[in-house]
Amino acid sequence: MANPVLDLVEERADEIASLGPDNEKAGKLTDRAAELLRETGVIKMFQPKKYGGAEAHPAEFAEAVMRIASLDGSTGWVAGIVGVHPWEMAMCDPATQEAIWGEDNDTWIASPYAPLGIIKPVDGGFLFNGRWSFSSGTDHCDWIFLGAMLGDADGKMQMPPQSYHVILPRSDYTIVEDSWDVVGLRGTGSKDIIVKDAFIPTERAIPFSKFMDGSQPREAGLTSATYHVPFTTAFPMGITSAVIGIAEGALASVMAYQKTRVQITGTAVKDDPYVLYAISAAAEEIKASRVAMLENINRFYDMAERGVEVTLADRAASRRTQVAAAWRAVRAMDEVVARSGGNGLRMDNPIQRFWRDGHMGLAHAIHVPGSVFHATALTELDVTPPPGPMLAMI
Repeated sequence: MANPVLDLVEERADEIASLGPDNEKAGKLTDRAAELLRETGVIKMFQPKKYGGAEAHPAEFAEAVMRIASLDGSTGWVAGIVGVHPWEMAMCDPATQEAIWGEDNDTWIASPYAPLGIIKPVDGGFLFNGRWSFSSGTDHCDWIFLGAMLGDADGKMQMPPQSYHVILPRSDYTIVEDSWDVVGLRGTGSKDIIVKDAFIPTERAIPFSKFMDGSQPREAGLTSATYHVPFTTAFPMGITSAVIGIAEGALASVMAYQKTRVQITGTAVKDDPYVLYAISAAAEEIKASRVAMLENINRFYDMAERGVEVTLADRAASRRTQVAAAWRAVRAMDEVVARSGGNGLRMDNPIQRFWRDGHMGLAHAIHVPGSVFHATALTELDVTPPPGPMLAMI
């Protein structure tokens, strides 16, 4: 299928790649790197057409994210996370959409979704407090989605727990500078967020269960199949696509470096069958990760288009595919990096940055395999729903 965003990415590929070290040094995307993302249109791929978006097929988005991440991991990561937020915002209150995009449809929305705040009911809405880590690309965003738990009149979490997604403008939260100092994805600027006594109108706090069960897009009257792909397929898609793209970038950097490399033994890599075998095997594993990701996305889009009910077992299997794809790609990346020699890991060689970025991306909560694989096996054994917190990621 035609993907005009990919064409725009290719036009800017050299500059996106060249800004990787600058993003890392700044601890966030530079203004120019963010401007390049805006120019490609990747952040607006899921945005409603009413606000200048494309309402694109999710596979097109994943392909764009993978390509950007293969040029610079941090830029691809921000594209993959911030680019999914318009998908969710399309399901939210129309007045809120107008407040965000009415005057400037290039406005970006940050997150994170982890329910680390408390919303306390008050007249007309809620009072909101909390602190969150890992708000990727947040310096370039003017609104944010934050996860919260419903509290009682005293601000203590109600039981049973009820999780919400809460929407705030930049004026209602604080970005904590110097809170992002990590080994990889340094250029994402995934800083901490603090909210203190912010008033949240009722329409800007939405039960997370409505995204999980698919009722939110139905109630919003959305007809495009894009918005009826399950949340737990759509949101992780951006993150996993970035990790796969990073592995592709590492492989491309290794191949460029190995073309003229002569090992300390005096053997050119081109004449070393063991290294060549490892590179080829790794390339096929990374390709398999890409294919699995895209097949998974296409399958759920097709189900949404046909109005087929998505079961809990379907969602669990989707998450297993995503997690497995990320791990497969990073393991394969390790195989080629380990055969790049000491010079391949010098700080002026992009191989090491992709390597660090890939492992940082694999550490994201959505890529933790234990509970996802456990839950998937249980659903296939008709133990449903799985017990305890395993449902959180499926």
